[in-house]
Amino acid sequence: MGCVGIPSSKSPTRWGGRWLGYNETLYVPQWIQKSWQKADMHIPDGYLSPTTCAILYGSAAPFWYSSLQRLKKRLTARLVPLLAVMAALSFVIMMFNLPLPGGTTGHAVGVGIATILLGPWASILAISIALGIQAVFFGDGGLTTLGANCFNMAIVGSLVAYAVYRLAAGRAALTSPRRVVAAALAGYVAINASALCAAVEFGIQPMFFKDASGAPLYAPYPLKIAVPAMMIGHLTFAGLAELVLSAGVVAYFQRTNPVLLRQTASANLAAGPGAASGESVWHALRPLWVALALLMVLTPLGILAAGTAWGEWNAGDFATAQGREMMATASQHAAPPAAPPRGLERLSTLWTAPFPQYAPSFVRHPALGYALSAMFGSGAILLVSFAAGSLVRRARGKNHELS
Repeated sequence: MGCVGIPSSKSPTRWGGRWLGYNETLYVPQWIQKSWQKADMHIPDGYLSPTTCAILYGSAAPFWYSSLQRLKKRLTARLVPLLAVMAALSFVIMMFNLPLPGGTTGHAVGVGIATILLGPWASILAISIALGIQAVFFGDGGLTTLGANCFNMAIVGSLVAYAVYRLAAGRAALTSPRRVVAAALAGYVAINASALCAAVEFGIQPMFFKDASGAPLYAPYPLKIAVPAMMIGHLTFAGLAELVLSAGVVAYFQRTNPVLLRQTASANLAAGPGAASGESVWHALRPLWVALALLMVLTPLGILAAGTAWGEWNAGDFATAQGREMMATASQHAAPPAAPPRGLERLSTLWTAPFPQYAPSFVRHPALGYALSAMFGSGAILLVSFAAGSLVRRARGKNHELS
């Protein structure tokens, strides 16, 4: 597994978020070079038209508002730390890239288990917080497309996971094996529903948004290519990862703390005795905190999968033979446009994240930078979650005083 040198003899070179000097050479293993140069995991800026982005922001807004209102009504000492740790877990889980057919990559989301432990409305907030931190600080998903990414993964994913889990679990006891199967199905169906939404959003762009010559302005591939390209990988590897994750966590809590599974159980089970007190909530959630810490340490494994998520190539890839070959291979051998779509090229530079692609500029080693990004992102999510919980508690307290 040799190393390659990346010199900068004529002009500065961008590497891992840092500009190399004119005569500086950085030696890195080839597997790190290949995986470190992949693009974002979520829909980036430029792939959806401003009209599509506005519609999806508008579609997401009522769900965000309803989630916040419901959170205000049922805020407990247990809910805020549970929401915080689940948002952080989702963030870290999405950093573990999986190799998919066609040379692309994908990832689990953790939406199934977030929904089962939090309920669908709090899960919408938790996943949305994670996606927001990814977009703002790491450029993982765009700011114009944040509404789309939240709609696909947080909203559709949470609601589908909840519906499937409740339907499959029925009135089974909290410790019944049926709930493990229900969790597996919920995670699997939810992530595929999210992927289908993204595929449709990609696929309709060349239908409705073209220039005068008929060339696509944003995502270049139509539905007949976008849907199978997205779904094949999610129906197999990414979907199975979400399935195993959801089933495994439910099976674990059935043995150790089934009280945590009551949030999405039927009314008679949810109202049963045995709920932990506020003083014991940190002890009850200790396995989740331990899992979060372990995953943060292991995040460098997430860059082992070389490749780019389908439909998320950068504008420069359209101008290189390697980039064009990569796009065609992952898209049923359909050649991409000869030049980057104009709208994609324009919007792709809208926001430059402080730590693009999870590569802090002050860290030279990619694996260390990836791990530090996981820690920073998780910390930011915890701060946002606890701050939001505090604001909600204050708002509810003022309402009680006024009434």
